Amino acid sequence: MNHARQLEMMGTSPAFVAVQRASRLVAVTDATVLIQGESGVGKELLAHSIHQASRRVKGPFVPVNCAALSESLVESELFGHAKGAFTGALAERVGRIAAAHGGTLFLDEVGDMPLSIQAKMLRFLENGECQPLGQEQPKRVDVRVIAATNRDLSAMTATGRFRQDLYYRLQVVPLVLPPLRERGPDVEMLANAFLRHFSQLHTVPVPVFSRLALDLLRGYSWPGNIRELRNLCERGVIFHAGQELDEAFLQGQLAIQATPASIGASVLAGFAASLALPNDGLSLDGVERDMIVAALAKTQGNRTHAAKLLDVSRDTLLYRMKKHALR
Repeated sequence: MNHARQLEMMGTSPAFVAVQRASRLVAVTDATVLIQGESGVGKELLAHSIHQASRRVKGPFVPVNCAALSESLVESELFGHAKGAFTGALAERVGRIAAAHGGTLFLDEVGDMPLSIQAKMLRFLENGECQPLGQEQPKRVDVRVIAATNRDLSAMTATGRFRQDLYYRLQVVPLVLPPLRERGPDVEMLANAFLRHFSQLHTVPVPVFSRLALDLLRGYSWPGNIRELRNLCERGVIFHAGQELDEAFLQGQLAIQATPASIGASVLAGFAASLALPNDGLSLDGVERDMIVAALAKTQGNRTHAAKLLDVSRDTLLYRMKKHALR
């Protein structure tokens, strides 16, 4: 795993830390794991880290993208086939399941697995036997299965698009990776780490995000999640080495022109311009604390609504409340 991918597993937000803690506990077992989350949140990275922390670390880690397999080839790809099993089967083929013997099989986008194969996958999970096409006797294999999906498998079972028995067999230990927009302070941490990494990789001076740009990053919805942030930072390093990455840079890269964060930033700028600083100055920490108190008072202590008033995530508000010792 390269260094940039390793950086994607950094984070201090409560939801992300909870998933990391749970993954470490399940890694030392052979339990089947179902990782759920939006595209780009790092599901394969989490699966790989579970494999690396398991007793199977010396065995293979075999990823299979179920969405990329055609229905006509998926059975042969997973279970293998004997020579002459069908037209074109000129030699014996070892399937992905058998190739993962002694290690971990990672079924990515398992929600896209054809229904015709789901029954055979269920039998394999229940008895550990893999039967290649054209062979009469199944093979027993020792494989740990980790599956991942960005789909709602529970809803798919209700409409018959995914087998309910397979769903329950896969989600022995469910792990849900939160989207980047819900990870509060992790956005700034990851952004700065990516800037440093890509600057070193491309041997150029490190650019820096302006304060307003960081506020905009925290308020952005990140439909592409960490993958989108990583690519944004690499472009910033390549085209603006050693420079400040400001609001104009972000508006040229992301759809943030009309986001609440952008609107909120302009309102704050106008508000700040109208303030007259006292001669003896003031404390920025004190101003932040007073704004949080005011927002909580206005929402009668509702932290979710207070976070919306302040245009930050709930995790960010909780982090700053703790910083200011506010209950």
